[in-house]
Amino acid sequence: MEQIQIIDSKKHVGEIVTIGAWVANKRSSGKIAFLQLRDGTAFFQGVVVKSEVPEEVFQMAKNLSQETSILVTGEIREDSRSKFGYEIGITNIEVVSESHDYPITPKEHGTDFLMDHRHLWLRSSRQHAVMQIRNEIIRATYEFFNNNQFVKIDPPILTGSAPEGTTDLFETNYFDQKAYLSQSGQLYMEAAAMAFGKVFSFGPTFRAEKSKTRRHLIEFWMIEPEMAFTHQEESLEVQEQYVAFLVQSVLDNCEYALDVLERDKEVLKTYTKLPFPRITYDDAIELLKKNGFDDIEWGDDFGSPHETFIANSFEQPVFILNYPKAIKPFYMKPHPTREDVVICADMIAPEGYGEIIGGSERATDYDFLLEQIKNHGLDEKEYSWYLDLRKYGSVPHSGFGLGLERTVTWISGIDHVREAIPFPRLLNRIYP
Repeated sequence: MEQIQIIDSKKHVGEIVTIGAWVANKRSSGKIAFLQLRDGTAFFQGVVVKSEVPEEVFQMAKNLSQETSILVTGEIREDSRSKFGYEIGITNIEVVSESHDYPITPKEHGTDFLMDHRHLWLRSSRQHAVMQIRNEIIRATYEFFNNNQFVKIDPPILTGSAPEGTTDLFETNYFDQKAYLSQSGQLYMEAAAMAFGKVFSFGPTFRAEKSKTRRHLIEFWMIEPEMAFTHQEESLEVQEQYVAFLVQSVLDNCEYALDVLERDKEVLKTYTKLPFPRITYDDAIELLKKNGFDDIEWGDDFGSPHETFIANSFEQPVFILNYPKAIKPFYMKPHPTREDVVICADMIAPEGYGEIIGGSERATDYDFLLEQIKNHGLDEKEYSWYLDLRKYGSVPHSGFGLGLERTVTWISGIDHVREAIPFPRLLNRIYP
């Protein structure tokens, strides 16, 4: 008889199959034992009826301990009462390996306990659902950029310089010189865009920020597209199309995971409608001041309460345009009619999830960029290769970076970014 995965059950209704699974939970009701099973693809129910199996099989079912691995054999049938929609009527059980005293029981556990057991917590239905959504966002990212003729380029993780200075970077020894774990692949993507036109990177980035907010990780993943012959307005269109595509892909392919997380799919559907609203930084400051935010002045960067209020003023992700030059990195293109702002935009996610995209049009003038590098106290020699891009056929170009974990957190509707990555690195956590 055929061995199948749970996710394929709908193809085998009425058939006798074997499934390799773990026992997530169990309960018995007199002459029936109910097993909550998982196999890595989904969770579903196994039913063992005492009158339909040998006594030893029924007793085995009643005595199985949490996370024992088993092979179950039985008939697949529809089950409209479960989120998954199918169950297996078990006729035989073979124990592969017993589990004893599994630490994460069906009761409530504290966050520190769960994080200490992250290697096991990943097996739970909610964490499993979040990782499925993360996987779909990754898959859809490649589909979107491949469909739009972007070339994937892998920037280095070890760098001798940094796009935004080295204050929040991890320093390491690179033989006889200093090196840093990358905080962004953007500068390298600009070089690649001059060779391939439209490129994107997808890799780990590191920020040594001493932050404990629900939006911050020390190690996280970034998707960073860069486009030659592209102005900011065109880049904004790509950004909103990309985000809407991700949301739609999750709606299309992760219905079960969304149900497990009790995520409102109707709300998610509103995030696929384009275009997204836009507001200038100037107008955002005015909006905040009119609504009692006396702690912010023009020239300040937004904190979480500010971003949340701005986001809640709209029903979709919102772009905040043209931030003050003084609070943005050196490489952004100056505004054509104002010296105090640059051509950039952050995309703020609804429901209090904050910034998920930061992007800008890049400065193309060699002399301006050199001056900016000096003004920011950066080493001109370290950026000589970057300046070369403005010497040999410079063109208008724009790009952006999307934080994967913040996007997973938002689309999943979970509370903390630490659950959006398999093994989070936090200010006080590098275990497991």
